[in-house]
Amino acid sequence: MATTKINHPDLLDLASDTGAIAFPKGTTAQRPVSPVAGYIRFNTTDNVMETYDGSEWLSLDTLPTILNIDYLIVAGGGGGACSNGGGGGGAGGYISDFIEYIESDVFTITIGAGGLSPYAGGAGTNGLNGSNSILDKNGTAFTSIGGGGGGAEVSTPGSGGSGGGAGTSSNNTVILGGSGTLGQGFSGGSGVFRTPNRYGGGGGGASNVGANGDSGLTGNGGAGEVSTITGTSIIKAGGGGGSGGEAGDGFGGSGGGGNAYSYTNTGASAGVINTGSGGGGGAYQVVGGSGGSGIVILRLLTANYSGTTTGSPTVTTDGSDTILTYTSSGTYTA
Repeated sequence: MATTKINHPDLLDLASDTGAIAFPKGTTAQRPVSPVAGYIRFNTTDNVMETYDGSEWLSLDTLPTILNIDYLIVAGGGGGACSNGGGGGGAGGYISDFIEYIESDVFTITIGAGGLSPYAGGAGTNGLNGSNSILDKNGTAFTSIGGGGGGAEVSTPGSGGSGGGAGTSSNNTVILGGSGTLGQGFSGGSGVFRTPNRYGGGGGGASNVGANGDSGLTGNGGAGEVSTITGTSIIKAGGGGGSGGEAGDGFGGSGGGGNAYSYTNTGASAGVINTGSGGGGGAYQVVGGSGGSGIVILRLLTANYSGTTTGSPTVTTDGSDTILTYTSSGTYTA
């Protein structure tokens, strides 16, 4: 039996042809009476391609709408040292940008705690680093690093989002401050003992380094960073001031940094809560200030806001946008 080969120029070669293929089309009322799973057609009523999945007709929406959400993530600040001439705590890491997302994406928010200033029976002790704050989208984490703890006498201060200020030496040797994290914060200031006084370094802040302690001056904490994500100017992540003992006290950086202990003060102050700021440096038998806890703020178009949250964020609006402020861990489902 002979075989007839069809070879017509109007036929479409799907492997290489640059043209197009015409699918069946018609109104919703003209759908096949007994469709089979896998049918594809163009619906002229709704102007969409559609397919039958075996039970119903579904629109072929292969390109989900890409949306944007702005964020600010600040980690917990480092604690000030418990040491004469103790360094101030470094600010928690500060990161701000935007993320692309689609409907049904889940954001999981973790708020970092501030580091403490432990007391060890009169011995000099470093402040503890703050904890990380995290914004996680479907398993992809954006992490702000906790601030470095302030350094005690002849100890290495903590590194982190911003570095802790250094404590004092015992022999006029300068001790360097802890390192910050690129894109999140700055290094802490150095510390030194110049007979007869001690000069602790200030903790690093989100916008500049902590000041060095030396020759009559203790180090102030580095300044925090300004954001307008809420619709007004807010400052977060200031470094804690370095303690000088006899030399006086360093002041915390703008944005909530704690002031250091000195003989003219009653004690070191903590970094302000939910600013990620470092605590002020302390003295022997006088603890430094604890670091301030972190914060996460999200901003998106109100038209795209789902209202599905956990963790009880504060919800405000600014123009056409909704702002979610998380001071404790929670979630947002788009």
